[in-house]
Amino acid sequence: MTGKSESWMRAGACASSIGAALLVASCLGVEVAQAQAIMRTPTISVPSRTPTISPSIAPRVNPTLSARAVSVDRGPRPITTARIPSARIGLTPVLPYARYSPNLYPACTAPYRAADGECLAQANAGGEGSGKSGNKKSARKGRGNNTPVAVNQRSFGGEFVAEIDGSLSVTEADELARRHGLARVASENFPLIGATFGLFRITDGRPVETVRREFAADGGVRSVQPNFRYVLQDQKSSVPVEGDPAQYALAKLRLPQAHALARGANVTIAVIDSGIDAKHPELANSVADHFDALGSAEGPHVHGTGIAGAIVAHARLMGSAPEARIIAIRAFGGANGGAESSSYIILRSLNYAAEHGAQIVNMSFAGPKDAIIERAIAATAARGLVLIAAAGNAGAKSPPLYPAANPNVIAVSATDQQDRLFTASNRGNYIAVAAPGVDIFLPAPAGKYQMTSGTSFSAAHVSGVAALLLERNHALKPEALRMTLAKTARDLGSPGRDDLFGDGQADAFAAVMAVPADSATPVAAASGTTKREDAEKRRGEPGTRAVEQPSLSGSDEKSAVSQADRPAAR
Repeated sequence: MTGKSESWMRAGACASSIGAALLVASCLGVEVAQAQAIMRTPTISVPSRTPTISPSIAPRVNPTLSARAVSVDRGPRPITTARIPSARIGLTPVLPYARYSPNLYPACTAPYRAADGECLAQANAGGEGSGKSGNKKSARKGRGNNTPVAVNQRSFGGEFVAEIDGSLSVTEADELARRHGLARVASENFPLIGATFGLFRITDGRPVETVRREFAADGGVRSVQPNFRYVLQDQKSSVPVEGDPAQYALAKLRLPQAHALARGANVTIAVIDSGIDAKHPELANSVADHFDALGSAEGPHVHGTGIAGAIVAHARLMGSAPEARIIAIRAFGGANGGAESSSYIILRSLNYAAEHGAQIVNMSFAGPKDAIIERAIAATAARGLVLIAAAGNAGAKSPPLYPAANPNVIAVSATDQQDRLFTASNRGNYIAVAAPGVDIFLPAPAGKYQMTSGTSFSAAHVSGVAALLLERNHALKPEALRMTLAKTARDLGSPGRDDLFGDGQADAFAAVMAVPADSATPVAAASGTTKREDAEKRRGEPGTRAVEQPSLSGSDEKSAVSQADRPAAR
């Protein structure tokens, strides 16, 4: 009984305590329910629905995803930066693969590009960058627009490349230029195409189209065109690092097996590129000749050195043709480590390569369709040189880029270590083959090394493989060499030929095995190749190039030269 009394007393005391607490709370005006909620969970104050970023907290931003989320338009777009400490984020809103070098060509986005790559005044009807305009009239009007973006990307403002009367002296050429308010920057005769060309610049500020029309009407002028701009096709110019990393490209191309049969000895490859560091240990005794088409005093460049290394490296790394000879032609240069070239300089470079014994020409750059360069490439092909070019790094929606899209050129797209297509690689029916071009380890100036990506390096690998075939048989003609590369390639993607990989990934060993060391016709289908044969089915398709049964040699062989305006179908 005593225990029960004590329990009731304790209960009464507790109730009195609670009542006192309630009385105090009531006097202070505090709601009891809200007080309980505060005890259970912390208060989260949300002053507005607009998110903010605290300067004291490092942002969790994935640069790759951030770059992909940005849309680049033709005009400026207002960006609100009041709440974002941009100095801490450190990101530049750009397209993926444009972070490292200015290789998206031209500068306008896909919906504003016509089928020929020109920037349009307004977006295509479809808006998907297919190159087909829903309104042909508006597309035609847009191609003539002179927006600064299009002009600055496609050509050098106020400059013309003109074919002039070859009988004119230097004084007469200068007088011709002065009559039209121009300055003659340079002029020379080009035996490759049997013509004299000059580079001219407007000096009086008159409209470009007006000057072009008047200049073209002069009796001493044969043709006039803009001085088009070309850019190298690499995607990453990272700081060179020391090291001897594994080269996955060797196994992909089966180069160790191929080198047991040929290493590119006595084959000369002209590399039209930026400056090459001939003193690098990987390139020792490989550069047989130099030509500076720019007439500059610039030193070696990371791109040109890497391209040469992909072909002839032979120390800690291994190129695809380690015993080939290089003609180092500097055609690309610029301030702040950048590198670009022009129609006139590319013409000088091709002329030098053809006149100085090159058998293969590597062109790891891209630009627009250029009448002068098309003419020079046709003449180079007519001399029997093998022309190889990077497909371009402008992505899936890009129109064809040149010189790769020229029918006389072997266009090469890029693959990665998993045999997937490089995301930035161009597509199209002009792609001949693919080769490794993603995260490629190469030499860099000053005895260093680099890891870089781009169709530039895919083209260089294939140039080396072509050198192996020419060592195997020096009488091999360009069209026979092209067919050998295509029929021995390892099929990737959908069965048979496609617009991503062409005929597949190059297989150096299968290709070398397909070319006998004598003057007999090569057996293009080598044993051991994994290529799925579909050539018979394709031969009847429209637009397919006739490449069956090419001869190895012979003076009566029909030239493989195509007209400049011929469709770039393979």
